[in-house]
Amino acid sequence: MMVYLIIRCKRYSRSCSQDLGFWFHKTFKLLQISGCGLLGVGLWLRIAYEGYASLLPQYALLSADSLAIAFGTITFIFSFFACCGSWFQNRCMLITYFSLVVFIFIAEFLVGSLAFVYRESLKHTLREELRDGLLHHYNMTSKGPNSLVHIWDNIQTKFGCCGIQDYEDWYMIDAWPDEKWVPDSCCLPANYDVNCGKIRDAGLYVQGCYGQIHSWFLQRLDIIGVVGLMIAFVQLYGLISSMLLFCTVKHKRTSRTYKSYS
Repeated sequence: MMVYLIIRCKRYSRSCSQDLGFWFHKTFKLLQISGCGLLGVGLWLRIAYEGYASLLPQYALLSADSLAIAFGTITFIFSFFACCGSWFQNRCMLITYFSLVVFIFIAEFLVGSLAFVYRESLKHTLREELRDGLLHHYNMTSKGPNSLVHIWDNIQTKFGCCGIQDYEDWYMIDAWPDEKWVPDSCCLPANYDVNCGKIRDAGLYVQGCYGQIHSWFLQRLDIIGVVGLMIAFVQLYGLISSMLLFCTVKHKRTSRTYKSYS
């Protein structure tokens, strides 16, 4: 449809410019909607799984919800330049949009490539960061709904696990440096009682939680990946559209210049 309009523009530059601008404006509106969609996914992850980023305190800004919110906001803002450029046929705004999206494409490509290359080391980093958070940031005095204590209790109760590799990961952490205790959520349902984690002979979950946590993070990243891939195709379409409109506006102005001299 757009190729047809561009060919038509060369014949009827005055009548088609409005049609072409209209279609490109709709395209960039679609980009804005896709940015809102990614932003919505990020907000949903932030609200539905609030506090889970505290499992990795050093990488809270790189959590799935934070990345989705960031890229959704950026996509929405960038597409604003494209909408204005297509509506007013402003070449400066169109080239600004094109440059910004190219920059985002390069950044996304680099991040994706690094994540693929260092996939195995990321698994090791996840394990080490979980261990560091458990050892140094687990605080019994903070038991709010978004606290690390509450998050670990939810994970261990939901998945029937204890610790990262096993229950011994809880021994002598900063919260109880001289004791071989575990949280009460490590106790089997049949043996659960207040302070059961302080009893040596209490029945505990033997399996660690690393596998479940790793799968949980990958599932959330898959959501971001699928939505991001869809938006990447829309962005690519927007890049092509912005250049086509830029060239069309340039051609129209050049034609007017020649006509004025003739």
